[in-house]
Amino acid sequence: MKRNLTLLTDFYEITMANGYFESGCSDQIACFDMFFRKNPDNAGFSIFAGLEQIIEYIKNLKFEDDDIEYLRSKNMFSEKFLEYLKNYKFCCDIYAVPEGTPVFPNEPLVTVKGPVIQAQFIETMILLTANHQSLIATKANRIVRAAEGRPVMEFGSRRAQGYDGAVYGARASYIGGCSGTACTISDRIFGVPALGTMAHSWIQLFDSELEAFRKYASVYPDSCTLLVDTYSVLKSGVPNAITVFKELKASGHKPCGIRIDSGDIAYLSKAARKMLDDAGFPECKITASNSLDEYIIRDLIRQGAAIDSFGVGERLVTSKSEPVFGGVYKLCAVEKDGEFIPKIKLSENTAKITTPSWKEVWRLFDKKTGKAVADVITVAGEIINDSEPYTIFDPNYTFKRKVLTDFRAVKLQVPVFINGECVYESPDVSAIKEYCREQTDLIWDEVKRFENPQEYYVDLSEKLWNIKNELLSKYFS
Repeated sequence: MKRNLTLLTDFYEITMANGYFESGCSDQIACFDMFFRKNPDNAGFSIFAGLEQIIEYIKNLKFEDDDIEYLRSKNMFSEKFLEYLKNYKFCCDIYAVPEGTPVFPNEPLVTVKGPVIQAQFIETMILLTANHQSLIATKANRIVRAAEGRPVMEFGSRRAQGYDGAVYGARASYIGGCSGTACTISDRIFGVPALGTMAHSWIQLFDSELEAFRKYASVYPDSCTLLVDTYSVLKSGVPNAITVFKELKASGHKPCGIRIDSGDIAYLSKAARKMLDDAGFPECKITASNSLDEYIIRDLIRQGAAIDSFGVGERLVTSKSEPVFGGVYKLCAVEKDGEFIPKIKLSENTAKITTPSWKEVWRLFDKKTGKAVADVITVAGEIINDSEPYTIFDPNYTFKRKVLTDFRAVKLQVPVFINGECVYESPDVSAIKEYCREQTDLIWDEVKRFENPQEYYVDLSEKLWNIKNELLSKYFS
């Protein structure tokens, strides 16, 4: 069903829009940044996702007659303002980091520049979309890395926060590195491979576990993965699976594998592996599920668990360990007489002090290793000349510094909308997933640690630091 999401916004976006309109400043050009302040799970980096849905929202942004009637019923908005909304046409510029990019706190991921009445209005949907999908893509990336090359399937649809959480959570999980999803509609919409076999209820329906396995094998003889923990994994589940696998093999089919969903998975998988090997089925795969996350998967592998793939549900699709990404959307500059005037938001909480000015983000790569060594935030229009030495400072702006001499500088953000027209074509989700894998490989392993990761350098250019410092001095003097 086609949905008009225009009014999926915080109500104060509309009251401010009306205020801008009535104050005669709706055409004031302003610049906003979407960024986040802290990596979830105390990680070393995050994965940006959700840009395609932001683009779709903006392309379809329009106020229907029933939207106008609803706003009129609030008795708060002038008829001239409502007429403006009725004829609304988006005309901002948007720049964004491509989906799947590893990103770091306090650097602009999405930058919006245009009439303040429009640039302000889209705040809620940018944050809603990017916060959710970036959170799940980041969690998926951690879990997939913990699996050390073993496929990870997203199994969380039934535990997601609503149906959009399931659908877009599956998409974000795939971007983060999962091999597929249990969410069928995400396969249909986005091409995320839908995967799955059977539930315990299938086994319980039949008079015996062996009969249940045989029935399933007769329907899916070439993709037969059997759930072996309904009663007893080692006493009945695996032995009955072996019986059915022998029957399949005798009829010319290749057995697929088993799934263990409960119990001591490390012990059970090793015992099951020996039973399958002794029965002549070393090629049969073992899948594990049941409330897994990156730490449990890492420990299972360290314990020598004989697991070939993982199904991860609620702890992935809800990012249960830290279910909020924390992205924010802040005004950073306004245009006056053709010049952008930096704006800063101050706070007694220093983490909430923003970086002013219309900005761009650069990633610096060591030419010898190919690895990313630092990100630098510059004033828009600044150029980082990678043919000359460049000095970056410790993230906490201490005396520590590093001089780069053999590096290449790449601007991270790309144009998405110019004057309201979309100039960016979103890759398909498989291409985004591959891009994410490639870019994650360019991050040092020390930054990818789950505990106490090395802090990655995110520096301000000297020009930008001086602008920020001047504003801080002005307001704190």
